[in-house]
Amino acid sequence: MKWNNMRRSDNVEDERNDSSGSGSGSPTGALSIGGVVIAVIAGLVLQVNPLVILGFLQSSNTDTGAPTSKKLAPPVNDRDSDFVKAILGDTEDTWSKIFQQQLNTQYQPPKLVLFRSSVNSACGSAQTSSGPFYCPADKKVYLDMAFFQYLEATAGENADFARSYVIAHEVGHHVQNLLGTSGEVRQLKSGASKAKANELSVRVELQADCLAGVWGFNSAQRGLIDRKDVSTALNTATQIGDDYLQKQAKRNVVPESFTHGTSQQRVNWFTRGLKSGDIDQCDTFKTNRL
Repeated sequence: MKWNNMRRSDNVEDERNDSSGSGSGSPTGALSIGGVVIAVIAGLVLQVNPLVILGFLQSSNTDTGAPTSKKLAPPVNDRDSDFVKAILGDTEDTWSKIFQQQLNTQYQPPKLVLFRSSVNSACGSAQTSSGPFYCPADKKVYLDMAFFQYLEATAGENADFARSYVIAHEVGHHVQNLLGTSGEVRQLKSGASKAKANELSVRVELQADCLAGVWGFNSAQRGLIDRKDVSTALNTATQIGDDYLQKQAKRNVVPESFTHGTSQQRVNWFTRGLKSGDIDQCDTFKTNRL
C-alpha cells in the first residue's frame, strides 16, 4: 500500500497529550465498527490471536478513572499519526471528487481526533475498547492511537490496509451523516422493535462497508493500493460478519441480533463499492436482499 504518496490532511486533532477526558462504555449515538470486530480484523490480518488483542484493548483502559492533569510526551517517531493524516487526506480527496461529480455538491470533511485511553465526544465518553467510532453530533471520527501502535509493533506495514479500512469505514459513517441517512435511521429506530432496530443497524454498517469500498476503488485507480491489498480486505471481510463472530464465541447464531451483517453480506457490499466506485450502488435501504 503506497500511503506515503497520499496527501496529508489538516483535519487531525491530536489530543493524546490531554488526559483530562475520562469515561466508560460506548458513546451514545456514535457509529462504530466495534472493539471486538477491530480485534478480529487485526487478528486475521496479522495472524495474531484476537483474544490477545482484546486483552490489550482491555488493559489500555486500566488507567481511565478520575481525571488527571498528567501530560503524556509526544512520540518521537510518530509514523502512526502520519499514516492517519495520509489516509484521511486520501478519503478527503476521494469524497470531494465524488460529491462534485456524483452529487453536484461540496464535501465537508470530518475532523479526526487522536486520543489515548479515553476521550469525551459530543456523543459521550469512550475508551479504547469501544473501538474507533464516528460521532454524528460533532462530525468527528475518534481513534485511540495505542491500538494502531500495537498493530505496528506486531506486524509493521502488514497492518496498513487493515488500519486504512477502519478509517475509511468510519469516514463512510460521516458520508451517511452528510447525506442525511444517519438522521433518518435514528428516527426510524426511535419507535422500532429491537429486531427492527438491529436490522437498520445492519443496513447502516453494510452501507459504510460499501462506501469504504468506493474509497478503495478510487485509491486503486491511482495505483495506491494493489491486488494484494484488495485480497486481504476481502479475506478480512469474510470473517468479521455477525454470524462468524457468534460462531467463534460458541454461541447460537441469532440473525435477529445481528448489528453489522453476515460475513457474506459484508463481502458483497464492500466488493460492490470496490468494483463500481459509485455511491449509488451503496443504497442498502432500497433492497430486500442484503
